[in-house]
Amino acid sequence: MTPAPPVTVRVASSEADLAACRAVRTEVFVVEQSVPESVEYDAYDAIALHVLAFGPDGEPVGTGRLLHGPGALGKTGSPEVGSLGRLAVRASARGLGAGVALVRAIEAEAVRLGLAAVDLGAQTHALGFYERLGYEAYGPEFEDAGIPHRAMRRTLP
Repeated sequence: MTPAPPVTVRVASSEADLAACRAVRTEVFVVEQSVPESVEYDAYDAIALHVLAFGPDGEPVGTGRLLHGPGALGKTGSPEVGSLGRLAVRASARGLGAGVALVRAIEAEAVRLGLAAVDLGAQTHALGFYERLGYEAYGPEFEDAGIPHRAMRRTLP
């Protein structure tokens, strides 16, 4: 019998899924990183495509979102470029591959939507993670929620 993969990812498709995404984000950003809820949750959540990662036990362990299309142009700047954001993995699941699986799932959705590239704002401590996934930093360092970030982009295949 083949063992279950450590992490599975799917697009959030129900209110329960979106509640699980919010719970992960609250744990990682609001509690762990002290990001104010008023900053963490924004109007883009309503129009974003959300993905949810599950650990081997079936419990939600990570989430991320993709902004795209007309309602997100203020955030992405271009109709051909999506914006990956709010990528969060619970501390208990780090090292299982959830972050990579979430990024790749978001990229697959971006390709399905016909996007040419994905941008993101990476916390500076996570630059190496995104670089290993093919993202390139550009522009100066900036602060978001009091945390240093750099803009990054990956052109999609």
